[in-house]
Amino acid sequence: MTGELRLCAAVLALMTFGGLTAQENSLDVGLQILGHGEVRDGGLIEPKGSGFMGTEPEEGVDHAAFVMGRTRLTINYKRPGLEAKVAGQNSGVWGSAGNQAFNLYETWVRLSAPQGWFAQIGRQALSYDDERIIGPNDWAMASRSHDVLRMGYEGHGHKAHVILAYNQNAVNVAGGSYYEGGSQPYKTMHTVWYHYDVPRVPLGASLLFMNIGMQAGEKGEDESTEYQQLLGGFVKYAPEHWSAELSYYRQMGKYEKGKIDIDAWMMAAKLQFIPAANYSFVAGYDYMSGDDQFAVPGEGQIGIIQHKTIKGFNPVYGSHHQFYGAMDFFYVSTYVNGFTPGLQNIYVGGTYKPHKNVELSAKYHYLTITSDLKDIDKPLGHEIELEASWKLAKDISLSAGYSYMKGTDTMERLKRSSERDKLSWGWLSLNVTPRLFSTKW
Repeated sequence: MTGELRLCAAVLALMTFGGLTAQENSLDVGLQILGHGEVRDGGLIEPKGSGFMGTEPEEGVDHAAFVMGRTRLTINYKRPGLEAKVAGQNSGVWGSAGNQAFNLYETWVRLSAPQGWFAQIGRQALSYDDERIIGPNDWAMASRSHDVLRMGYEGHGHKAHVILAYNQNAVNVAGGSYYEGGSQPYKTMHTVWYHYDVPRVPLGASLLFMNIGMQAGEKGEDESTEYQQLLGGFVKYAPEHWSAELSYYRQMGKYEKGKIDIDAWMMAAKLQFIPAANYSFVAGYDYMSGDDQFAVPGEGQIGIIQHKTIKGFNPVYGSHHQFYGAMDFFYVSTYVNGFTPGLQNIYVGGTYKPHKNVELSAKYHYLTITSDLKDIDKPLGHEIELEASWKLAKDISLSAGYSYMKGTDTMERLKRSSERDKLSWGWLSLNVTPRLFSTKW
């Protein structure tokens, strides 16, 4: 990462910190204790060797119940021109005998100048636009963070960020730079994000470009880095009583050491109507392109199909839970035969607040694949989501939800759902986030 550090130093050399007279310091220490219980009835039966971290249910037993927990301690220091944050966390399933060691979720330092320039280096949780492509995925107990150098400019309605990452498993004296099985799925990442807020108009627009380097080949033999690109944008218009969002992204690049091209795309539209402060309605449409065929043929066939082009869109590092159905069948868990047949998601919903501290919501999804697959119909099923949240105090909240999905033959075949007509999921979550200590000097 030497080149990135030199670039960071060059940016900081251009910054001027003149005019910073009052050196007010602040220190905040916060704690999060999150308990999350789930009951599942009718879920995925993953074939052995699929890579799914779960167990195949016994005959006649297709339900599960468990409790997960997260404890996160955050220390944040700030003064003019400098900010630093350290957040350690422990997360896992209650009673698990696996490794649940305390780890650093975030640890970074940010240097900034009055003119709007900044440079931030270290482990960071990244969040951009609606988090469809880059987000912390905070629903997951461990969440997601990245070891990156982030630098740019923010001011006068403009935000421009450059993000650079280079990952390795250890301090190698010899043995090359092969990266596999580390904390990140990518070896290198180069991202440029630009956002502009139009003056006196509730309109904002963003452009995003990512160049992601993935390790390819075998260590010590034909190892190489193959690059995949993502390019697109996000627009949001939000006047007083409604808002409209539109996004489009395209993926390009190479796979299998340049043998296979990547040509995939997605688009999403969302419209929200807010007639009053205590209730609102939402409707939206998502479309993700899919592959023409699975890599592994269906039952009764042999061999492996060599794709000429990968057309299945991959939403990379987004907060997927909030988009494609709360039961996380899509873009969180994989399909049985690999690759993806795409997804079409049509949804409507509403939110109601009977009290300032109570919120109720409901949403309906109609889900289909987008690829034309032989002997497979497109509909996946219908999903209904119900959720309630109650703010007990300023730092204590309780929430609960229930989802039911009526699947189809396609859902059962592609996702190995154990009971297509009985897919249900309920959860209860307690989130406590007290501020333990705060001071200024």
